[in-house]
Amino acid sequence: MKKVLIIAVIALSVFVSCKKETTTTEPIQITPSPPKEAEIVEPAGDQCYAWRSNGSVIEMSFNVNSHQEVNGKLSYNLVGKDKNEGTLIGNMKGDTLVADYTFNSEGVSSVREVVFLQKDGTFVEGYGDVVTANDKVSFKDKSKLKFDQKNTLTKVDCKVE
Repeated sequence: MKKVLIIAVIALSVFVSCKKETTTTEPIQITPSPPKEAEIVEPAGDQCYAWRSNGSVIEMSFNVNSHQEVNGKLSYNLVGKDKNEGTLIGNMKGDTLVADYTFNSEGVSSVREVVFLQKDGTFVEGYGDVVTANDKVSFKDKSKLKFDQKNTLTKVDCKVE
């Protein structure tokens, strides 16, 4: 009798463990969301910055379009040097403005590469070794530029012309 009981328990446990679970699950429906429209950021108008010290003035105004292209004006009026002013055309590359500055000084038109680092809502101009090619002055190696905090351009109200 004990053998029959043991065999019955073993057989029953085998049947229970081999029984397939049949659970009804609802199929998961995945509904693709429509693609988001590209966010087009239009220029927020001119941004203006200036540095003033002991009669010297550097002024820069520009706007940046949705492609990070920069278009504006830059002028240097430094004590003891001739004033020069001109156009600024370039690109924002992360926190760095790299542009060609086309200006007139003493009746001569020149092109010089300028680099400004944007830091805490200000712009600091970069300086370094330059080379001249095709009537344009460019930096030899932009990775070695030095940014002098003493000539920090701060945000100012733009002049109405």
